[in-house]
Amino acid sequence: MSSTESAPTKFILPDLVTDCTFPLRLNSDCYDVARASEKWLLSGARLVEPRSSKFMGLKAGELTAACYPDADASHLRVCSDFMNWLFNMDDWLDEFDVEGTWGMRECCIGAFRDPLQFETEKLGGKMTKCFFSRFVKTGGPGCTERFIHTMDLFFKAVVLQANDRANGLVPDLESYITVRRDTSGCKPCFALIEYAARIDLPDEVMQHPVIQSMEEATNDLVTWSNDIFSYNVEQSRHDTHNMIVVLMRERGLDLQGAVDVVGNFCKGSIDRFQTERDNLPSWGEEIDRDVAIYIDGLQNWIVGSLHWSFDSERYFGKEGLDVKQQRIINLLPKRPL
Repeated sequence: MSSTESAPTKFILPDLVTDCTFPLRLNSDCYDVARASEKWLLSGARLVEPRSSKFMGLKAGELTAACYPDADASHLRVCSDFMNWLFNMDDWLDEFDVEGTWGMRECCIGAFRDPLQFETEKLGGKMTKCFFSRFVKTGGPGCTERFIHTMDLFFKAVVLQANDRANGLVPDLESYITVRRDTSGCKPCFALIEYAARIDLPDEVMQHPVIQSMEEATNDLVTWSNDIFSYNVEQSRHDTHNMIVVLMRERGLDLQGAVDVVGNFCKGSIDRFQTERDNLPSWGEEIDRDVAIYIDGLQNWIVGSLHWSFDSERYFGKEGLDVKQQRIINLLPKRPL
């Protein structure tokens, strides 16, 4: 039998939605804010067809509304603008080499550090100035610094990814997990939990091992499940920055076997989140109240991202609801190299 005949044509998704029993909530300002934010991004990024239609199918505003269900409209708008900007930035950076990625980092970090005075002609930098000048009006000093620091980690990790892509390298599992926790862009989204709720947790809380473990479990669930959902589109364009590819290469697994392993990792990360929640210490009544808000925010990210992945057209086109029920993925043909 030839390798073409023996190659898989489909795989079955793990049932992550059933594994996650957290309540799904949606911000009441979802649709008004989502549509306004989309117009902002289309204009700011100067997207034209076919990119503009592809972007409209993303529905990042709906993801934002599920992850920040209690934010008021103005704070939700900043979060939604950031989310649209981040997805668009991610798509741009896929096409950048190491030097281009580094240049975008310099521009955006400059805009984060001084959104009012920083001068740039880059579209990414101009959009950064726009949403972050609104962020800093109410963002606390701790959460603002966490946001900028984690955005810097994002850009540096994407530089590593660009270098791997240029050299045709597939990292080992441990290296991949480390860099993926930063390329996911989840960490700045967690700083937005504080921003959206108008809280600013002390560094001693944010540096506590239990809090960091819960953040890591949330990041892992969002990131690893995304690797499963995005695998089909990515394999069709020969992209190897995906845990399924790493596992197939490192452990000699077939496609379904690797998907099942990542699914088990995802279920384990939800269990880890729950276990660590039971280990939370107390910092006193006032701080504990803010910590509870933050932990709920992480929980919203877990459940919100899972459901949104099927509502968005980014991974399954217009078949998302069918895929959610049937869990069968028919592999796309690979693009010519």
